[in-house]
Amino acid sequence: HFFVMDVTKIFAMLVIIIYVMGLLRALLSPEKVREYIRGKPQWLAQTLAILLGAITPFCSCSSVPLFIGFVEAGIPLGVTFSFLIASPMINEVAVVILAGILGWKLTALYVLAGLTVAFVGGMAMEWFKPERWVESYVWKIRMGQAKRAAVDNSLVGRHRYAVGEVREILRRLWKWVLIGIGVGALFHGYVP
Repeated sequence: HFFVMDVTKIFAMLVIIIYVMGLLRALLSPEKVREYIRGKPQWLAQTLAILLGAITPFCSCSSVPLFIGFVEAGIPLGVTFSFLIASPMINEVAVVILAGILGWKLTALYVLAGLTVAFVGGMAMEWFKPERWVESYVWKIRMGQAKRAAVDNSLVGRHRYAVGEVREILRRLWKWVLIGIGVGALFHGYVP
């Protein structure tokens, strides 16, 4: 029961979130973000990525499509990881709830801890040189050997782009989602 309910719920959420993120990604071009941060010092680029992650109401499921776009656009991986860490970690809803329950001092510590972890995490990822693990198709896009499809900015074009994002990301993730839910179902059903 747990497995069936969670598979249904998680795949429905993934489809909706990836679709909405595809629409937003058509509006917020990763190439424009790359041009904006080009030439800026590493610390400033990471700070801007963290602030973008902190103010966007994305969970990790919806941050991943934007993260992929940033990687494809050639934004340094340390900067993209700072965004990926900050986006789900600094949650506006959690900030409001924490402020109401625990007060502003602890809420400020929560936000400061999230900002710090995102900054240090991005720097650590940069230090590990994660480029070696980037998929080959991304390198072809980054080196100009393969072109990303131009995004049609009409409403129909954005819809097609978002549907394509849903198909592509779910094609890559579905096995891992099922394995994760299966493990969770085993724990839920058999671990007291």
